[in-house]
Amino acid sequence: MRANTLMVEPQILDTDLVSQARNGDAEASNELVRRYRKPAFHFALQLTGNREDAMDVTQDAMLRFIDTLERFELGRPVQPWLFRIVRNKAYDHGRRQKVRRAESLDELLEKGMPAPREVSDHPSRKLELDELRQRVWTGLMKLSKNQREILVLREYQDLSYGEISEVLDVPTGTVMSRLHRARGALRKVLSKESPE
Repeated sequence: MRANTLMVEPQILDTDLVSQARNGDAEASNELVRRYRKPAFHFALQLTGNREDAMDVTQDAMLRFIDTLERFELGRPVQPWLFRIVRNKAYDHGRRQKVRRAESLDELLEKGMPAPREVSDHPSRKLELDELRQRVWTGLMKLSKNQREILVLREYQDLSYGEISEVLDVPTGTVMSRLHRARGALRKVLSKESPE
């Protein structure tokens, strides 16, 4: 008896999509946007702390991303390059806004602030993780934008030191030292709030 086999269409590589999009293939451009819109939005949300601002930043970044495909170096990962565009657009957006809305952590969480990977589904553990997540987000919002940015790239977006280096346009050693200082600053903020 023969086993049923499903024909699975192989996923097109990012490099192939970029090449096709450069040659005017609108479907390839659309696929790139589909693949990277959600991570770009989450990164923008983590940088801006505001859903509407993040949507604006993401829209601008995705347009810029497609418009600059000619300059993208084939063979390199797409996500760090895109995150660099998102970062620049988020800062441009922040500079254009003279007055930023202050939102409480509850509002941010209600709006779907992305969270780090969870390790347990047990109700009491989930409650502990939710409380910890709230404390961490409160602490993150008290850090400088550079400290918050590097922690988000490493801990929430799970980029490697090399990829962070590419996004921030700094040497890998600088990434490591900034990350170390940012973690220390977050620890200090969290320990002031709860000495345990």
